[in-house]
Amino acid sequence: MNDPIEQFDVVVIGAGPAGAVSSSLLNQKGYRILVLEKQHFPRFSIGESLLPQCMTYLEQANMLEAVEASAFQYKNGAAFSRGEEYEYFDFREKFSAGWGTTFQVQRDNFDKILADEAQKQGVQIRFGHTVIACDPLTDKRQLSVQSDKGKCYQVHAKFVLDASGFGRVLPKMLNLEQASTLTPRQSIFTHIQDNIVLPEYDRDKILITVHPLHHEVWYWLIPFSNGRASLGVVAPTELLEAMPGSPLDNLQELVSQGGQLAHILKNAHYDTQVRTLGSYSCNVTSLYGENYALLGNAGEFLDPIFSSGVTIAMTSASLAATTVHRQLSGEQPDWESEYAEPLKTGVKTFKEFVEGWYDQRFQNVVFSKTKSDDITRMISSILAGYAWDTKNPYVKNPSRLSTLAQLCQGD
Repeated sequence: MNDPIEQFDVVVIGAGPAGAVSSSLLNQKGYRILVLEKQHFPRFSIGESLLPQCMTYLEQANMLEAVEASAFQYKNGAAFSRGEEYEYFDFREKFSAGWGTTFQVQRDNFDKILADEAQKQGVQIRFGHTVIACDPLTDKRQLSVQSDKGKCYQVHAKFVLDASGFGRVLPKMLNLEQASTLTPRQSIFTHIQDNIVLPEYDRDKILITVHPLHHEVWYWLIPFSNGRASLGVVAPTELLEAMPGSPLDNLQELVSQGGQLAHILKNAHYDTQVRTLGSYSCNVTSLYGENYALLGNAGEFLDPIFSSGVTIAMTSASLAATTVHRQLSGEQPDWESEYAEPLKTGVKTFKEFVEGWYDQRFQNVVFSKTKSDDITRMISSILAGYAWDTKNPYVKNPSRLSTLAQLCQGD
């Protein structure tokens, strides 16, 4: 005899930050939630430098205390290096109200903390369970699931949230994938024992370094609290594919070309597998549909340059939880105006600044010596994740970046 099909108000695919936060917020409203996570935690994930805007959502989900107790690396800004030039933005000195500090986190530990907190709050999470189909019914969705022990079963949900990140479960199943308009790029990255002893090095900031000769090649250095760091380089796909060595050889060769970065990391110990991620920018035809919505990277992923991934994921989780609650309460929310458009406001801002980074407009602004304190605070706000604050002129009209870049070009 077949087991009866379990019934849930909401099924969330994926237990990363978007899944943990959205399930927590909906659980607070009294809904029956199931999270289906393909992997077992802790597991490796990229995207370790949070933005202060994230802290608001961790507070909403009652997870901030657990994160603060975990001794992650404190973060108060972003530093930029190019040749002998060095500039930084202090997120505590910004245009928008809200948090000005956050953390740099090992995502295996961070994501497990969020998932553990969601479970403590009453959310049911099944690890090692993969969604293999998602079919529409009259007023709900039927998900077919397979556990890593081989058990297959089905669940019904009034609503499905896809928080599967780069897994992009629903976009693949429902044929929603769309090519990104951003240029294809590739990243190679690893964790290192950084052995940094320079007194001038600031562990409280992510360091973004521009290659001295190739302005479209850049490096991240994200220090952790335990003497280790995340190190990576992003470059056009054809440039990395033309390099003859192993991923480790290529990473070390590029770091040796990195000017100040090479000096900072002269004692680094490379002790962890070097990973690659190619063609990571992606998009979808729609962020929502009949009884489902896409969160975070399952919808659109831009580029790692401004560490916006987790912030976009948590923002989408909060917006979607509010809209799902309205729908399950018997209202008829407009998913376009209440979810997709508000989410796209911040994504559009980040996208303009990403494109401006690679075509050098934003690099001109970053390394300008003449930008005013007001401009610096407005830019600092966006870099701190407040890309949805439409009081900020560069959020209200992101194309103003071009005008600003022209003013800074003469520096």
